[in-house]
Amino acid sequence: MKSLHLSQQMLAKLLIALCATGLSVSAIAADNPAPNITKKSSKTKSSKLAKADNKKNDFDTSEPEPNIDQSADTEYKCELGNSLVMYSHPEDNQSLAMRWRNRLYKLTRVETSTGAHRFENQKVGLVWINIPSKGMLLDSRRGNQLANECKSTKIATSGVNETQLK
Repeated sequence: MKSLHLSQQMLAKLLIALCATGLSVSAIAADNPAPNITKKSSKTKSSKLAKADNKKNDFDTSEPEPNIDQSADTEYKCELGNSLVMYSHPEDNQSLAMRWRNRLYKLTRVETSTGAHRFENQKVGLVWINIPSKGMLLDSRRGNQLANECKSTKIATSGVNETQLK
């Protein structure tokens, strides 16, 4: 009986010690709050968004806009709500005009060994790569994607696979 009473006392002391330790740890945590990681990430996100907004206007606008009269247009819807329109002349398969963020840019064909259709504007740094399943717009100066998973709205509405951008 004495050993049962002794082990109960020991359990009680252990329980009190554990509770006291837990309280002291929570009291220390309340006195010294951990740095708010959420605030840091929201600052990072907001600074990234601000940089992205600045990048929208970083392209050289001194270049004259190409003439798109009598051009066939193909609209593309991309990830994250981005969209662009490609204009092509039936007689000219070496260049395209592209409307991106309310501005027209002339893109010139660059030969590839893979069969992908690649058009770029070296002065502005825009690169359009089109394969049968999708297209993507790149910023060659910064090395990042501006629009990805771009799908022609003509494909989506007609159900016909468009294999080449002429």
